[in-house]
Amino acid sequence: MTTGLDVTSTGSGPGGGPPAAEALRLYESMVLIRRVEERLRDDSAAGKLPGAVHLYIGEEAVAAGVCAHLEDRDYATSTHRGHGHFLAKGGDVRAMMAEIWAKREGICRGMGGSMHVADISKGILGANGIVGAGLSIATGAAFGAKLDGDGKVAVCFFGDGASNQGVLMETLNVSSLWGLPVVFVCENNGFSEFTPSAEVTSGRIPDRARAFGVPVAEVDGNDVTAVWQAAGEAVQRGRANGGPSFIEARTYRIQGHFEAESFVLSGGGYRAEEEIETWRQRDPIARFRSALTSAATVPAADLDRIDAEVADRVADAAAYAEAGEPADPELAETLMFAPEEA
Repeated sequence: MTTGLDVTSTGSGPGGGPPAAEALRLYESMVLIRRVEERLRDDSAAGKLPGAVHLYIGEEAVAAGVCAHLEDRDYATSTHRGHGHFLAKGGDVRAMMAEIWAKREGICRGMGGSMHVADISKGILGANGIVGAGLSIATGAAFGAKLDGDGKVAVCFFGDGASNQGVLMETLNVSSLWGLPVVFVCENNGFSEFTPSAEVTSGRIPDRARAFGVPVAEVDGNDVTAVWQAAGEAVQRGRANGGPSFIEARTYRIQGHFEAESFVLSGGGYRAEEEIETWRQRDPIARFRSALTSAATVPAADLDRIDAEVADRVADAAAYAEAGEPADPELAETLMFAPEEA
């Protein structure tokens, strides 16, 4: 049985997409994510980072396109590959970099690291190293938003691997039954760690939402206009008390599952270089820039200015992180336990 609204979109280009000011904001969001991730890639390769990082290079259009519709009061949950979601939702790049560097100035005072960046003041309920854990957190936040009745929405980013977790069925069920303002965003990048999704996933992921009568949009996740359009409809539906929505964004991670994975694979591989190169040609930032300049939506000089400003911001954030104070291990006790009463 197929129920609910189905939308299949590859985007309509700048002519039917965001206005110029919004287009510039989307471009800046994607470029910021890309440059941060490239810096982390290089620092990881140089052995400068204290832990592993899972990079978002190639998937920037999903975070940017969805979060463009969110306000600080709205909620978002993320994954182990969560830097992009944090930045697109308005998280501070300096604080995030410091967190990844395990410094006291970090958003979690250096005690969370790459997979646990969060900022409640921005509605960022946190990245999560447990596959699929954000689904229930976002659904709970959406329940709270519905009780508040003030138009807030919750967004859950999760991967195709997480779609096989039982918690997806549970949260789709309860969110549909109770009409919760939650937007499920499946970033289908084709892999569950080192395994092609086709080898571990039966059927089509969007059909899981359709079975519960949840409206579905299937989009090209490397087309920020398509994502922006689908997310706009989904968020508006949630704000108008129209219940949950489901977006499957088909995309690809250019980097590995995590940096330094070659040591784990011991020289083996799980995808061909030709496949990676094919997806490089569908780079979401290059595509959007080309579309904007070809249609004369914004001058190329404005995009160049954004490129330069973002480069400066990332350099500043990296310097800030490197110069920070190491996290205080004594915080572990106070963060985990309530203080004893006098």
